[in-house]
Amino acid sequence: MMLSGIVAVYHLWLHVSQTTVALTLLMLVLFLAAKWGLRYAVATSIAATVCYNFYFLPPIGTFTISDPQNWLGLFAFLTVSVVGSRLSERAREEAEEARVRQRELEVLYGLSRELLQTENVASLLNAISPAVMLVTRADAVVLYLLDGSRRYMAGDSSAIQMDDVGLRQLSQTLPAPDMVGAQARVPLRVGVRPRGLLLMSGVSLSMETLEAMGGLISVSIDREQALEDVSRGEAAKESERLRSLMIDSITHELRTPLTAIKAAASTLLLPKALEPEEQRELLTVIDEESDRLNRLVSEAVEMAQLDTQEVHMTFAPMSVEEMVRQAMENCSSLLEGREVKVSLPKLPPVMADREFITKVLTNLIENATKYSDAGTPIFLSAERKGEMVNVSVADRGMGIDLSEQSLIFERFYRASVPGQQTSGTGMGLAISRAIIEAHRGTLSVTSQLGEGSVFSFTLPVAGDGLMS
Repeated sequence: MMLSGIVAVYHLWLHVSQTTVALTLLMLVLFLAAKWGLRYAVATSIAATVCYNFYFLPPIGTFTISDPQNWLGLFAFLTVSVVGSRLSERAREEAEEARVRQRELEVLYGLSRELLQTENVASLLNAISPAVMLVTRADAVVLYLLDGSRRYMAGDSSAIQMDDVGLRQLSQTLPAPDMVGAQARVPLRVGVRPRGLLLMSGVSLSMETLEAMGGLISVSIDREQALEDVSRGEAAKESERLRSLMIDSITHELRTPLTAIKAAASTLLLPKALEPEEQRELLTVIDEESDRLNRLVSEAVEMAQLDTQEVHMTFAPMSVEEMVRQAMENCSSLLEGREVKVSLPKLPPVMADREFITKVLTNLIENATKYSDAGTPIFLSAERKGEMVNVSVADRGMGIDLSEQSLIFERFYRASVPGQQTSGTGMGLAISRAIIEAHRGTLSVTSQLGEGSVFSFTLPVAGDGLMS
């Protein structure tokens, strides 16, 4: 149609030179080659050569060429048209191939990004099929692993119908990726050992891209397994270190009261007579150290039960005022003669276990009295923050060094206070944190040396569905 229009315009209305006609027809051929391909361009080149000869080369209206130079011009026109068409077609093919390669690189990049977002092998294996389906826009994806004969699917399961026997056999025999219709089959390997198979339906990807996908998935699985192995190894080392530390700490904490009890008992058994006051003093030592030993064992058992979640807690609505009152009654002997400032605005009930949460607040008040001078006040306050109530116990004691603030919640760790010897087992804060975490809350400390410390814990507001 365009060829006919050009010939008609130049032959009937615009009488231009033969060169102008040839260049116009050549531009038409190149346009068709870029738009529709080489076949249309070559056919148009031949037709344009015939029309050029018939309508524009003398004698006009015949296929005879009188001037030998016109033969050369006609041949040059046909050659340039065909060669130009081929070059234009090649450029178009290379551009299309570049677009395909870009698309496949985007697929590989998208897949690698999806696979790197997982945190463990189980999550990775569950994420591979959906991720492949997302980036390739496949109709269905099946990931089959020989280890355990596991199958992970995404998309229309009816698009890929193959039983485990067929998948296993294909995983072990398929040497390289291939395409069967619109179904891509990619073997997964660890070195030369087959690992599994990836099947995709409704995709059109190059063999290089399919092979890269298989390698990427295999490397991702190896990477996650290696990271898990390293993590397990580090966890085992840390567990062993903590176990040794705990045994050392328990041994030390047990030996101290036992040594005192043994020394007092041995002195009482000496043949020489002791004054009644001396005997009473030694018996007091035995009594106090026995209580300390009993408390240490009880707290160690309680901590172990909290770790293994063997402690049964009964959660019920409880007022913050009641919790503070009970804790202060428990610490009445320690608070005698000390100023306690309580700031409790109107607060909703919290969901808590009465016995355990009172134990936490009692422990924080006891610590405040131990690590602050008797003449300084203790502050008890509470406020609502969203769906949680924050309870704080503050003192104006020596404070806790920043380097120790994360350690004081560890078992048997006790903050160092220069020139001060305080009793305790170092288990109170560890137990308190475990109790608060069982309440779905948090226990934290803010402290500055020489200024004092503020211990705060949060509890959920009753009726918010946070406890089960």
